[in-house]
Amino acid sequence: MVVKQLVYLLALARERHFGAAAERCHVTQPTLSAAIRQLEEELGVPIVERANRFIGFTPEGERVLDHARRIVADCDAMRQELSEIRQGLSGHLRIGAVPTVLPIMALITGPFAAQHPKVSISVLSMTSIEIQKGLDDFSIEAGITYLDNEPIGNARAAALYGEEYLLLTPSGGPFADRDSVGWAEAASLPLCLLTPDMQNRRIVDGVFRSVGCQPVPAVETNSIINLCSHVSSGLWSSVLPYALLSLLGLPEGTKALRLTAPAVTHVMGIVIADRDPALPLARALFGQAPGLGLEAAIRQRLPLQAAG
Repeated sequence: MVVKQLVYLLALARERHFGAAAERCHVTQPTLSAAIRQLEEELGVPIVERANRFIGFTPEGERVLDHARRIVADCDAMRQELSEIRQGLSGHLRIGAVPTVLPIMALITGPFAAQHPKVSISVLSMTSIEIQKGLDDFSIEAGITYLDNEPIGNARAAALYGEEYLLLTPSGGPFADRDSVGWAEAASLPLCLLTPDMQNRRIVDGVFRSVGCQPVPAVETNSIINLCSHVSSGLWSSVLPYALLSLLGLPEGTKALRLTAPAVTHVMGIVIADRDPALPLARALFGQAPGLGLEAAIRQRLPLQAAG
């Protein structure tokens, strides 16, 4: 058995297609198929259910996948540690981030890249459920997500900043002379919100329920950009994280009001897999990110008094 066979197997698990997996690994399909057949022969068990196309993995194959993920991750960790000894950190750092944190990701990746210039970085938009899966199957090294609402399991976590919520609404609307609004009042507006698979939406729905309201949004989207586009039209209002507006600013013709009764804050933080030793790239990001002063940096971009 060689590690390359396991890498091919993991590519097949991600792509669910022999041709796409081979392309991902920069080999021909016959080469990838032959390597997986050889792995089956060496282990003495069928791994892949075959027909004219990829169907899935056998029960034995699912167990092999679990071991393959750990083995390949350990090999990556070994390479990272050896590289760190010789020339400093290098490699590829993959970070999963919930959509509402994407606007401020450069405040995290920028200082890390400056300190570790030989590391390439991928930032992937993921739900908190996808981040959990990514940490579990070693497809990402770190996640930026909620810590105190639907927390990630089997992970080390450190707080980064508190996510607060504002109502973005037309400046000439019913709250034109206000600098704050209650959640129950906001429920009466035509709303554009994220889709229910997003944790931010589940948080917003939970707050509305806590004040005895269950608004039906006029528009739903799983795209932050699409949400902002709809609100900018002046036809809808939305509940948005403060950090998002700190980057985008206030669209023309809108104002942002503090949401009160209740005031709600959720902790955003960094998570990495709870393993010992930690992957060097994950360990470095985990050690650096909490000291970046994100709370102050976000408020500098859009002081809270400017939101009203």
